[in-house]
Amino acid sequence: MTLRITVVGAGIMGLCTAWALARAGHEVAVFDQGQVPNPFGSSVDQHRLFRHAYGASAGYARMADTAFQAWERLWTDLGERLLVPSGTLCTASAEDGRRWLADSVAVLESLGHPFRRLTPAQIAAEFPLVDANAVAEGLHLESGGVLLAGRIVELLSHHLNALGVTVHARAPVTAIDAERAMVTLADRRTIGADALVVAAGAWVTKLLPETAARLTPSRQVVAYLMPPEGLRGVWATAPMLIDADGESGVYVVPPVAGTTMKAGDHRFSRVGDPDTERDPDPDPDEARDVLDRARRVLADGHRYSLANAATCFYTVTDDERFVVEPLSARCWLMSACSGHGFKFAPALGEALADAIGDPARASELPDWAAGR
Repeated sequence: MTLRITVVGAGIMGLCTAWALARAGHEVAVFDQGQVPNPFGSSVDQHRLFRHAYGASAGYARMADTAFQAWERLWTDLGERLLVPSGTLCTASAEDGRRWLADSVAVLESLGHPFRRLTPAQIAAEFPLVDANAVAEGLHLESGGVLLAGRIVELLSHHLNALGVTVHARAPVTAIDAERAMVTLADRRTIGADALVVAAGAWVTKLLPETAARLTPSRQVVAYLMPPEGLRGVWATAPMLIDADGESGVYVVPPVAGTTMKAGDHRFSRVGDPDTERDPDPDPDEARDVLDRARRVLADGHRYSLANAATCFYTVTDDERFVVEPLSARCWLMSACSGHGFKFAPALGEALADAIGDPARASELPDWAAGR
């Protein structure tokens, strides 16, 4: 049965859900308050990471394989593969970081996913871009890579038009009626549908104030790095780096496919208003703090300089789990990315499309999306 379905939000979650719904034969309309892609959304950046190492979160480690297959279906539709393989190097120095590595090892072993544990001496020999003196141990996986996020969102939004999906840019939704699957736009028009999906990112608590008790907008700063002379080419073939030190939680993205090397701090700020703090340029001290945290695990870290920096808004939960659940018989909430949602977007979109048409799948989806 063909349904008329409204999707609120044109970030990666909303667009992937619209893609899956359209492929299932539904009539889909997407509304976003800004341009599409929206530069203030959490989806629009040069890159995002795809990985299997997930600490003790076995549900998300398993979901990574499901997501990989979903990405393959999307690449076929888009006519371009926008995942650059890099491999994954995880390091740890502090005790809580070493626990994260140990938990990752246990989960990977249970799933039969190949990996290698590394000593500092092995890290120094195989990955000289990392300061082996700053870490106690490492974990290397051949799997993992860099998703070209900005290009994905751009191509996907155009592809939806070919699927018959209508994407309404600069069409802010100001109110949600979950029971009637209806939205009100800023121009006071009301749009009804058979089903409604709210994937509004950091703006969700403004549309659904009742979610504010567990969903928190979080302003995040990322730093784009200039590697030392002669090392950009070396970094372009290096693995992504995730340092699990509890103090920094830093990740480094290699400059693949012409992108810029990037570093970020996985700690969530849990502050900020996406409507009033839209300046894309962070305070220089914030950017330097991320740079300094990355320098701690890079060999000759003092030689890396700041190329530029940017801000975006995540939506996070206390346990970093995703929330995909019904708000009514006709309305679904899709949140929060918690900083690691991009890699799972097509799998979550397909799962939600299945749930809208299958009550049995609908009852299972909230726990599955939460990684349980």
